[in-house]
Amino acid sequence: MAMSASFSSASDPKFDLIKMIRSHEVALVELNNLSSSRGVYQKNGEIFFWTTIQKATASEKKQLDSAKTKLEKLSTG
Repeated sequence: MAMSASFSSASDPKFDLIKMIRSHEVALVELNNLSSSRGVYQKNGEIFFWTTIQKATASEKKQLDSAKTKLEKLSTG
């Protein structure tokens, strides 16, 4: 029973977008709790790059906004 429920939710695009949104929200909270002078690694594709917190935060916000827009389109369409 649980296997079929997890299978159906895994193929649901809304569920995937909600997971992605939560992931970006958590990343933003974590970045906001770091010292501003500290550097961080940011994943770009399959590779991690060294960057500043400000650049990583801007990227996460952009990805979060994009995921929220996609979710709105799925919900209204």
